[in-house]
Amino acid sequence: MLHRMMIGALACLPVMVQAAEDTDARIAALEKELNALKQEVQQEDKTVDKKIESAKPNITVGGAVRFQYSFEDYSESNRDRGGDIDMDVFRLNLDGSIGDVILSAEYRWYQYMDVIHHAYVGYQFNDNWLGKIGITQVPFGNLKYNSNSFFFSTNFYLGLEDDYDAGIVFTGDYGKHNIDLGFFKNDELGGIDGWMGSNSRTDRYSYDIVGKFEKDQDGNNVLFALAESNTFNLRYTYDFDNVQLGASAMYGELENSTGDAGDRTAYALHLKANMGKNWGALLQFTDYEYNLNQHRDFIAVGAWAFYDTIPTSAQSYTGSLTYSMDVKWGPITNLKFYDDLGFVTNKSGNAEDTIMNVFGVAVSSGGLYTQIDLITAKNQPFIGGSLAGSAEDYNTRININFGYYF
Repeated sequence: MLHRMMIGALACLPVMVQAAEDTDARIAALEKELNALKQEVQQEDKTVDKKIESAKPNITVGGAVRFQYSFEDYSESNRDRGGDIDMDVFRLNLDGSIGDVILSAEYRWYQYMDVIHHAYVGYQFNDNWLGKIGITQVPFGNLKYNSNSFFFSTNFYLGLEDDYDAGIVFTGDYGKHNIDLGFFKNDELGGIDGWMGSNSRTDRYSYDIVGKFEKDQDGNNVLFALAESNTFNLRYTYDFDNVQLGASAMYGELENSTGDAGDRTAYALHLKANMGKNWGALLQFTDYEYNLNQHRDFIAVGAWAFYDTIPTSAQSYTGSLTYSMDVKWGPITNLKFYDDLGFVTNKSGNAEDTIMNVFGVAVSSGGLYTQIDLITAKNQPFIGGSLAGSAEDYNTRININFGYYF
């Protein structure tokens, strides 16, 4: 009996060995699958962590505090005091991203007003196209500025330089070819009725149409509100080695409290050049026209808590020449000399020409930035005149704006 059992056990031994080997193989396969699952889980965890990290706000807070000295030969009281020093502005900047969404905003506090400068969100759709929506810069003429001085060029006071409105802009970058497409629903204060409740329609950073002045029965000037609406912008530039040539066009509507009040058009040809290491130049020709349903030769604009009257049509010629040099004078690291010349002519209503020349130097020393300007002008806002003025004599202003940027 024992002999038979031993023979049976020996007969089953190969089967048992094979079963054990199969079990070990299955265990090894299961361990391999388990390790693969662990790696997948770890990879997914890393991916989730990256997504969480990328979704965290990455916002930089900055700003500036600036002061200003001005000496004005056209103001007797200012001359007698030897000029004035005033607080210019405190501003706060927020720039960065949350995930793939770009964010940028700037708010400014002046002694006489506080204003939004810009506020938009953006998205980079692909390598070529960037979109922005909110209060953003209107793509027209030389960007970002068509000037170098603190006082900009004459175009700024016509609402055609460094203008910010509420809308959407698409910017296409194709190497040497660059294109901007913009649609602006209204100005930064909300259009014809968006300013209601604010202190003044002139409490804004950039110039916009605000109305037309008419005489009432008592002979007083009364402002009838107007506003910009539904404006389309197209800007194209081509980059040569050291020169950028471009053209800009704009068409928009004008509204009053009851609806359509007319339209406006503008176009510009512009050039930006870098000549060698130190020299630079800006040139621009601009033509604009406001076509009111009730014809007017002049129209009211507002900005910087100030009303001005401009011709409803005119042409401007602007140019700027710069020379930049690096220095090591204590904390001073760079001097940028510039001369900005602006000329507004062919004005409606036979208004006299506006001429402004600004010779100055910008001084960089760490976070401290100073602009020293000598301005000579006639029929120029903030230099004792108006764009609708008829002065023959020139005024002069010495202006020093200095501030710390953080």
